[in-house]
Amino acid sequence: MAVCHLIAFLLLAVFSASLGLQTLAFTDPLDATTLHGLYAALNYPAQLKGWRPDGGDPCGESWAGVACSGSSVIYLKLDGLNLSGSLGDQLYNFHNLKQLDMSSNNIQGDIPYGLPPNVTHLNLACNKLIQSIPHSLPSLKSLRHLNLSHNLLSGPIGNVFVGLLNLKEMDLSNNNFTGDLPSSFQSLTNLTGLFLQNNGFTGAVILLANLPLIDLDIQDNHFSGVIPESFQNIPNLWIGGNKFHGAESPPWNFPFQNMSLHSNISSPPTTQSSAVENYPSRKPRSHKKGKWGPGGIACIVGGGTLVASCAALLIVILIHRARAQEDKLLDRSNISFNSVSLRTVRESPPILPCIPPPPTVRARPVPLALLAGQGNRKSFSRKCEALECVKIYNAAELQFATKGFGEENLIFEGSLGPVYEAKLPDGQILAVENINMASLSLHEEEQFLDVICTICRLRHPNIIPLLGYCTGLGLHLLVYEYVRHVTLEDALHGGKYKPLSWSSRVRIALGVAQALDYMHSTFAPPISHGNLKARNILLDEEVRPRICDCGVSVLRPLTSCTVKLKASEIAIGDSGYIAPEHGQPGIDNTKCDIYAFGVLLLELLTGRRPFDSSRPREELYLVNWASYQLHDRDCLEQMVDKSVEGTLSFRALSRLADIIAVCIRPEKEFRPAMCEVVESLLYMVERMSITEGNATYGGDLEPYERSFRSTHTRFLASPATSSWSSDPSSQ
Repeated sequence: MAVCHLIAFLLLAVFSASLGLQTLAFTDPLDATTLHGLYAALNYPAQLKGWRPDGGDPCGESWAGVACSGSSVIYLKLDGLNLSGSLGDQLYNFHNLKQLDMSSNNIQGDIPYGLPPNVTHLNLACNKLIQSIPHSLPSLKSLRHLNLSHNLLSGPIGNVFVGLLNLKEMDLSNNNFTGDLPSSFQSLTNLTGLFLQNNGFTGAVILLANLPLIDLDIQDNHFSGVIPESFQNIPNLWIGGNKFHGAESPPWNFPFQNMSLHSNISSPPTTQSSAVENYPSRKPRSHKKGKWGPGGIACIVGGGTLVASCAALLIVILIHRARAQEDKLLDRSNISFNSVSLRTVRESPPILPCIPPPPTVRARPVPLALLAGQGNRKSFSRKCEALECVKIYNAAELQFATKGFGEENLIFEGSLGPVYEAKLPDGQILAVENINMASLSLHEEEQFLDVICTICRLRHPNIIPLLGYCTGLGLHLLVYEYVRHVTLEDALHGGKYKPLSWSSRVRIALGVAQALDYMHSTFAPPISHGNLKARNILLDEEVRPRICDCGVSVLRPLTSCTVKLKASEIAIGDSGYIAPEHGQPGIDNTKCDIYAFGVLLLELLTGRRPFDSSRPREELYLVNWASYQLHDRDCLEQMVDKSVEGTLSFRALSRLADIIAVCIRPEKEFRPAMCEVVESLLYMVERMSITEGNATYGGDLEPYERSFRSTHTRFLASPATSSWSSDPSSQ
């Protein structure tokens, strides 16, 4: 009986403990909501056992692929499940997620800008992801392993590796990346494994020379220049299929005696490197010792003799084949040493096998009949492979939604035409720009669509996206996402809002710089804004900048005479943003953007307009008045907008002045790339955040005073309050 009581007591204790664990495992509401959003983005796949579209306890109910610590989701493993859909836009809410593995599926769309801020392992390999690496990557300070291989990512990689000091392995292989390696590769000081094979990279690889690499695969690209001598210290190296200089021999004595000739001339390794951390590997088998009798010893001796004979015969055959292969290689005089794949006898790191998607997937072209139904369009540019990202709107529908383009729906007059608020029957609100075009030829009509093909690819949190267009009824309409219309010009000069704080101004500058860097460095050829000014920067409720009219300035020659006249009138007030080389044939318009951005920084710093006809002659143009005072301490302090005076240190002021000075240089060749500007502003924001976090208002902290932060609210930390808040303490 006592035993029965004891068993009953133990069962009750176990049951109570399990109830207690379930209570403790109740999932964090934000994590649960994010999982619901991901489930919807993946089209509610049946493969995800236990998942619910709403409600439930993912941690307590052990949803498939979800691992938790307490109430937080820390591990999401959804690889190889044939999932479709997209990654959604809520991954950023996984604040405690450490590992995310969604490899070997059929997931499409872009890599979202907002990624789990504290993730250490990110594996999105073997999907159908497009565009490029998001510019929010530097916010993932804990990232150690990144695998984006076997996708459809394309274009140049921007400077997205700044500050990733913990990154150890990265696999970008088997994509369509082009252009030179970004300078931020040099900051990956702990990178031991890098896999870039089967892309279209160009330029030199000198940026990789000082990295502590153990595994490097850069095969089958278009790299040129010399092979850095430091590459001889990389144990596992593959460099074939490039255009390196160096004639017939490497810059060091490569250990051919330690290499298999068959491996040396074979195709790239059949395995694909995985950036997922390798879990406990197999332990070597232990061999048990035993006693052998005379018969056993005889068998060993006889067997050893037979094995030795076979080995000798095999070596003779291999030597013969190797010599024949070597003779064949020597006869092919057009093959240089650098076309041979180099590697040592050490194998690649343990791998995660995956089935790569097709090398290219082209978007379906828009049916010509549909285009013809929307207007008089009769041909379509083959250059556009991404037009599916925009919608073709019905002209009558937009006319009704804007009340016939009536005055009451007019938002503002743009440089290409008026912009109207459009409310669709389903309640969706859009911004519609009505471009008054002249009578266009077939070639000009195609040029118009080419521009749409370009700007529809712009997907960045600081750029207002183009949602669609319309060419019906003789109209040329561009349809954008609607953003509350408060321009940076209104906030700085309108007088209706509380002055922007210094913190808000620097963060606005960083957001604009990141958007320009995205346009300049992600696309080939680069996309320039062409008309950057405070009036084209909208501020949302969190005072984040949203740039409009990106890339559409090239349409101005196609507009009517009335629009050109109006644009010229507007340009008089905007003349302060125009670079000295503007209008010259064959200029690099990205350099004009950088000049305009420097002027915008001056506007944020001083609170003055770039051109102000009410001021004395020597102060009409802000650049002319300020450029000679940027390095004079007394003058610089007097230039600061009175509404933020005393809220910033001179060190911060001096840093911003240095950035402005190089951006507004008259010689375009000496202006920096936007990626360099982003790095400088990002450094300012980080120091400013540390200062705010330590309540040392207006001062700068030395490096040893910095506090460690494991989480970040956002790559661009939003101001705590709106800049037009009525609370006087908010600034």
